[in-house]
Amino acid sequence: MKYYIIAGEASGDLHGSNLIKELKQLDNQSNIRCWGGDLMQAAGGQVVKHYRDLAFMGFAEVIKNLPAILRNFKFCKQDISEFQPDVLILIDYPGFNLRMAKWAKTQNIKVVYYISPQVWAWKENRVKTIKACVDKMLVILPFEKAFYQKWNYDVVYVGHPLVAVVDDYMVQQKTAVPEWEGKPFIALLPGSRKQEILKKLPVMLSVCPQFPAYHFVIAKAPGIENSFYDTLITAHPNVSTVSNKTYALLSHAQAALVTSGTATLETALFGVPEIICYKGNPISYQIAKRLINIRFIGLVNLIMDKEVVKELIQDELNTTQLTKELKLMLEDENRKAQIQKDYAALKSLLSIGGNASRKAAASIVEML
Repeated sequence: MKYYIIAGEASGDLHGSNLIKELKQLDNQSNIRCWGGDLMQAAGGQVVKHYRDLAFMGFAEVIKNLPAILRNFKFCKQDISEFQPDVLILIDYPGFNLRMAKWAKTQNIKVVYYISPQVWAWKENRVKTIKACVDKMLVILPFEKAFYQKWNYDVVYVGHPLVAVVDDYMVQQKTAVPEWEGKPFIALLPGSRKQEILKKLPVMLSVCPQFPAYHFVIAKAPGIENSFYDTLITAHPNVSTVSNKTYALLSHAQAALVTSGTATLETALFGVPEIICYKGNPISYQIAKRLINIRFIGLVNLIMDKEVVKELIQDELNTTQLTKELKLMLEDENRKAQIQKDYAALKSLLSIGGNASRKAAASIVEML
């Protein structure tokens, strides 16, 4: 079978790579062409467009980069037409992927959406497009099945693929000791794109002098040059950086400051107490604030439907507030115990049905 997969960001590259591995196990004749990153390439997909070329965040940034986005649409349609896949698999990235789903439907190409757009948060109208254009929706968050049932659309809940990813890592690497160990440390996960890192990392770093007993370690994003980080950390002697060692970092960290997104869930699955830190373009944030209809921005809190971990958003993300919350999280034993109890409940919810990537691949192959 011929599979065409589109993932537009780092988390999509991770989930896409695990899906590719499982597809290859089930279909030894598979031919997989994709948009994604290094992980999807390593798993056996032929990457024709890297997600680094697709990363435009927020309303203002999208408008500014519209010509590049339109060129990407044109290239994608032409590439799919020439490849003639048996199925188009879309991984999250809704602004682009829903338009591709519409187009694929006109070309009589089967469409599978793996990892639903966050239509439950905003643009609920998009469900109409999904119902019309997507042949099978595979969801990874437990509340999404009920959400789609409200729209009379049957979806398949496969569980969350990160559970197996983190479990496998912990089994294989449990005796590994990272090179920076020797002093308790706090992990900093400021994001994967330069524009978001520049918004959040300086605030994260501003608390370092308040915690002299700890070292701070930044998980660098793939594809971003070392000099970019060196400029930001030059005034902080108790700060280091690591590349391609995020999981090693999380398996030993005492706490973490994490930007919103998949990293918040990875941190929870490693059992690391965290603070979710978000600060965006002021214009984009004000627009989003009026459109988005959710209580929380962190996946941990959204899934559990309560504030398991503290969220500091926009103006709340400042040195004073972050210092206060980090001190509380490090020193309050009751707070730490409650977080661990909630993390255990979270993992149980996400583990239903076993390996999510395997279930997703099996569902796709069965459909074909």
